[in-house]
Amino acid sequence: MVANITIRNLDNAVKRLLVERAVRNGRSMEAEIREILHDAVIENPSSDNLAVLIREHMAPLGGVELELPPRTVSNREPPTFD
Repeated sequence: MVANITIRNLDNAVKRLLVERAVRNGRSMEAEIREILHDAVIENPSSDNLAVLIREHMAPLGGVELELPPRTVSNREPPTFD
């Protein structure tokens, strides 16, 4: 099944940029929008996970090694919840 959608109140600048992007990619504006939506929800399903987005964005810059402090053993008694 194929769905149809209508997008109302699209800013003229956004439409112009979509047309320009479609021309650069050799597609119609409609095909370009389909590709954008496909990439957003199929190719990158983790895009709603902020930690994943940050990691993907920062990965090309290299990692950071953090020195973790040594763990210490505590002599205190664990709390009781009576």
